[in-house]
Order: sequence, then structure tokens, then C-alpha cells
Amino acid sequence: MSATASSTASSTASSAAGSTPATDGDAGEGEAAALAPAIADEIPALREEIDAIDAELLRLIRRRSEISQRIGLARMAAGGPRIVYNREMQVLARFRELGAEGRELGMLLLRLGRGRLGGRS
Repeated sequence: MSATASSTASSTASSAAGSTPATDGDAGEGEAAALAPAIADEIPALREEIDAIDAELLRLIRRRSEISQRIGLARMAAGGPRIVYNREMQVLARFRELGAEGRELGMLLLRLGRGRLGGRS
């Protein structure tokens, strides 16, 4: 998890627990205090937006996995390899722009897409 994401997660967790939200250390205390009420007012709407994004991500991930599994089955039925590693490297390269976490996300998507083809049941 990146430092920013970690800080945001800590801040959200602290807010949910009812304690004072953590700051990322870049803003002075006065500036953070001035921003806190506006941010606190936005939290419910922002959480709703995150929930909607998560629902869409889940839908897209399921669809991606279905397509990937269909491709794998078709490739194997035609006598091809179970997994095409150079294609997987292309996929991972796209996620590399998100850093180490992006690469991990890409790996998870590839594993989900393999389904039973990749040894998962």
C-alpha cells in the first residue's frame, strides 16, 4: 500500500472509530484543522461514490474473468498452451503505472481469469 493510501486508510479508520483523523504530515496542523470540517461533511457522499465504483469494478472483474476463461478454453481446445506468458507480461506492463501495488493487482486479475485453467477451483 502506498504511503498516501496508507495515510488515507488510517485516516478513514480513525474517523470511523470516532478518534481524530490522522494527517499525511504534509499539511500544517492549522491547515489540517481548517480542512477537517469540509472533508468530514463530504465523507458520506465520497463513501457512496467509492461504493458505486467498487460495484462497477466487481462487475468488470467478473466479466474480465469470464472472457479470459473463454479464451483459455478455446486456446486449449485448439491444442495451444494453457497460459501465454508473453500476453500476461503485456497485461502486467499496463498495471505497472500504478507501481508495485498495480503489478500485484494485475497478477490477481490474471489469476482470477485463469479460473480452473490455472489450478484454482
